[in-house]
Amino acid sequence: MPEIPALSRARRRAALYGARALLLFAVFFLWWALTELRILPTFFFGRPLFVLRRVGEWFVSGKIYPHLGVTLAETALAFALGTALGVAVGLWLGLAPFASALFEPYVKAANAMPRVILAPIFAVWFGLGIASKVALGITLVFFIVFFNVYQGVREVSPEVVANVRMLGATRRQMLRHVYLPSATSWVFSSLHTSVGMAFVGAVVGEYLGSAAGVGYLILQAEGSFDIDTVFAGILVLTAFALALDLAVTVAEARLLKWHPGRNA
Repeated sequence: MPEIPALSRARRRAALYGARALLLFAVFFLWWALTELRILPTFFFGRPLFVLRRVGEWFVSGKIYPHLGVTLAETALAFALGTALGVAVGLWLGLAPFASALFEPYVKAANAMPRVILAPIFAVWFGLGIASKVALGITLVFFIVFFNVYQGVREVSPEVVANVRMLGATRRQMLRHVYLPSATSWVFSSLHTSVGMAFVGAVVGEYLGSAAGVGYLILQAEGSFDIDTVFAGILVLTAFALALDLAVTVAEARLLKWHPGRNA
């Protein structure tokens, strides 16, 4: 009897998740074994059980929630503002050939600049509060989204544009029904990277100067040579970065059902 396609997909998905969980367990077991056998010095690599215990203590005591809330707020603002700016500027330059030719070398020069060096400047301009972290995150997100939107607009078939214009479409209708749908898939392909970069911007900003946030906890732990707490902070940040990426994946699956190959 042939296997039901939906059931087959469900089994493959369950097997994939099981393999991922097994791989994660294997990594932690190898880490634990190497530190227990003193092959890896615990002073530099920590102790996995102590790391997990520290994470549990943070969540049970509630100590992590204010710091995590600050980091997630910085990430969300940087992600939203950087994405909005990237989409707006990408559409503008993609639809304005003269402006594109004029600003292209400056955009490329700004993108080539290591944005991390802007963190101290933003700290001076905006202080050590949330604004400086959001500003740094925006600079990391903006260029990723911008180049994808810009490319998506330029990839629109000239034949499609000509046919829609022949039907009497206005500039606003062209933007809504031709350019935006073309750019949408490019935008979502960039959001997976963008959400991680927004997280990086928030944590790096906290690490260089702040009074709250998970990056601040990691910095304090490094100052006291508490490597277990450092790894605990990294573990928490990684888990929430994956959660944010999953949220983008869910949104992408719902908003791009029309895209070719989504139902394959």
